[in-house]
Amino acid sequence: MRILSWPDCRNVRDLGGLPTSSGELQAGRLIRSDNLDQLSPAGHAAVEAAGISRFVDLRSAWECGKWPSPYTADPRWHNVALWELDDDDVSELGIFDQYRILVDDFGGRVASAVVAIADAPPGCVVVNCHAGMDRTGVVIALILDLLGVPTETVAADYEASGASADTMLRLLTHLHDKHETTSNYLLNSGATTRHLDALVARLTG
Repeated sequence: MRILSWPDCRNVRDLGGLPTSSGELQAGRLIRSDNLDQLSPAGHAAVEAAGISRFVDLRSAWECGKWPSPYTADPRWHNVALWELDDDDVSELGIFDQYRILVDDFGGRVASAVVAIADAPPGCVVVNCHAGMDRTGVVIALILDLLGVPTETVAADYEASGASADTMLRLLTHLHDKHETTSNYLLNSGATTRHLDALVARLTG
């Protein structure tokens, strides 16, 4: 895992180097970030140097309108909203309960985000939300868990965004208790075996 400098974003990491069940996650394959609307000219240059083939933006339509990505008109930009304005308001709940509701009630959206990564053209995929912590944190954690990254390492990556590792440990325990594996969860939520195999191959092969 390597912190990247994409001025003026504040939470950008290449997940390459994390240990998986089949070797290391390869560098230059998967990057997590906060909202890219903050990019300076130097930041744009850094993004282009990274060889990005797809931006998977997890923000709502309202957020994308208020703080538009500079790549909105770019065919590489792909919006998969995990929360929308007309969803029930869960903002008064604790962070773990918000995550639990997301994975339990909106599995189709979560799976769609994973599929968007799996089906991206060859190159590096960027996953972002607004702060790069919550929605991005959940999607990235599920992908890392699918790849066999040790649970403590998954939680440590989440914690690197300024969050509590315990929250992610609780979420993964909850998911495993209900579905046994992240693979089962994603397959039950709309992803296919082909998608999951493609995801593993692009990130570790």
